Amino acid sequence: MGKPDTRRLDKAIQQVTRKLDAVRNREMWPLDGRERRAVLGGLATGSYRVTRGNSTARAERKIDSAWQSAETRLVAEIAALQAERVRIVNDAAKAKAAKKSSSWW
Repeated sequence: MGKPDTRRLDKAIQQVTRKLDAVRNREMWPLDGRERRAVLGGLATGSYRVTRGNSTARAERKIDSAWQSAETRLVAEIAALQAERVRIVNDAAKAKAAKKSSSWW
């Protein structure tokens, strides 16, 4: 038995890490539809309130919470992918140990 095939998971972890870095840099492309709508809605509300001369605190909080939820979602996705990778590696190690111990030599 060779090494377990984790290339697919490694690539997915790398992609999600790239998305997380983009979210931390406040780029819009990795956001899902709900998060994108929340950010754009906060921007629209804030710009409307600025033109009226009012406070934009609520709109800023809405935008910040949308970015935070996107970051939380991506961190959880990375953790799930890494846990799956660990499970695959452990299963392969168990199978290798079982095969080795079952031989008479």
